[in-house]
Amino acid sequence: MPVLAIRSIRQAPLVAILVVAATVLPGCTAMTAQNPSGSLRPVNAVADGADARVMLKGADVVAYFAQGRYAPGTPEFSSRYEDVTFRFASAENKALFDAAPQRYLPQFGGYCANGIAYAIPWGGDADTWRIIDGKLYIFGGRASLEAFELDVPGNLKLAQDYWASEVSGTNSFWQRSKRLVFRVAHYKSGEELARMVAQAKAAKR
Repeated sequence: MPVLAIRSIRQAPLVAILVVAATVLPGCTAMTAQNPSGSLRPVNAVADGADARVMLKGADVVAYFAQGRYAPGTPEFSSRYEDVTFRFASAENKALFDAAPQRYLPQFGGYCANGIAYAIPWGGDADTWRIIDGKLYIFGGRASLEAFELDVPGNLKLAQDYWASEVSGTNSFWQRSKRLVFRVAHYKSGEELARMVAQAKAAKR
């Protein structure tokens, strides 16, 4: 996600709005795309054409590993796994995925890893990524990646813990809304994170 920059607002009225929205919105296209029936729930997916949920807007998840780069996939080369469609740039990459899909799945449902460190499943740009210990992590832009890299082990542990205990298996909209209102204790605003990144860069000069 773009580094978390949320303006403070009164919580009580917002909570009421969120309760109503959580009841009404799950049937809409975005919520359907992000909340499949299989084990990959929630996911950073969109509806496209005949496909109800396309992971990472069609980015080829194998290309990060096999070619070391971001590459858009095409409907011509696609596979369905756990009720989610994955697209590939070539038949070879599709074959690699089909042989071992778990190896290529983006962590945290393809959401921004920096957002998951705050228990917020939100954002995630397929062209901003990093492979850590053989696993693919997606970020919501350069600023989010740089914020995460301030403490990779610490932020990775936070994200893994929140994903396992709170985010995985939930409705993306409700989880996101909850944690944008009831923020985790270590929450940092976008401005705070940008300042920390700038200070870290200055210290290295």
